[in-house]
Amino acid sequence: MAKINDKGIIREANCSEELMAMRDSLDVLGGKWKLMILRFLTNRTHQVIHFKKMQREIGGISAKMLSQELKQLETNLLVSRTEQDTKPATVAYAITEYGKSVLPVTETLVNWGLAHREKIIKSVSK
Repeated sequence: MAKINDKGIIREANCSEELMAMRDSLDVLGGKWKLMILRFLTNRTHQVIHFKKMQREIGGISAKMLSQELKQLETNLLVSRTEQDTKPATVAYAITEYGKSVLPVTETLVNWGLAHREKIIKSVSK
């Protein structure tokens, strides 16, 4: 069971509180693209990342969807948007310190996905 801070007292969360927390997490991180965008930005903290670069390198995402997802991630304080003083005007995106708190989730998903792919390939090749 997860722990919850209830008016300064730490206790175990009950099932409905855990399910509500799961729903909150899925509301912020759910969908096909948000975790992929966060992982992309996490892996490129040393680079200046522009919209077009993300769109090119995150295969299959449309400009409209990327724009929409970035706005939601920015609203939830996971991604920062910085307008740069260039001509033409450009915008750089980066994961925030708070956004980095999602790293353990993406790391677990990546590891599980790699293991799952390997398991499926083995089962098909038998």
